Amino acid sequence: MNTPIPEEIRLQHGRSALTLVYDGVHKSLPAEFLRVYSPSAEVRGHALGQEVLQTGKAEVTIRGLEPVGQYALKITFSDGHNSGLYDWAYLHKLAYEYDGLWADYLRRMEAAGASRIPTAADLLQAKTAGHSCGSGGCGGGCH
Repeated sequence: MNTPIPEEIRLQHGRSALTLVYDGVHKSLPAEFLRVYSPSAEVRGHALGQEVLQTGKAEVTIRGLEPVGQYALKITFSDGHNSGLYDWAYLHKLAYEYDGLWADYLRRMEAAGASRIPTAADLLQAKTAGHSCGSGGCGGGCH
């Protein structure tokens, strides 16, 4: 396998970003960016075209990091989201395509008339989230 694995993974002070080091190059990924690009079913959907635009995530932080075998990292966010497994290839993609991905996210937010700032409803949903993918009907397969 030629999948680049970070030499170092460091949670930044304040838990607002994750720093990954590849061949001595430091790549900082904000918590909000990681959250809105989560590889979970809640964000990606269960099929093509079912992606869900993540709004109100500007204040999200990283609560925890957990290695998953030798292939991925599980990230727990302050809004309770923790169902996405960030494999090494996906983390590398996020690190090296950050500028384009972030610009695309901001364009989609603007087109939707949505805000990065959490609303009272966003905060309530984070506190009462039940089913981790948000659909309530995937039979537990997306946790």
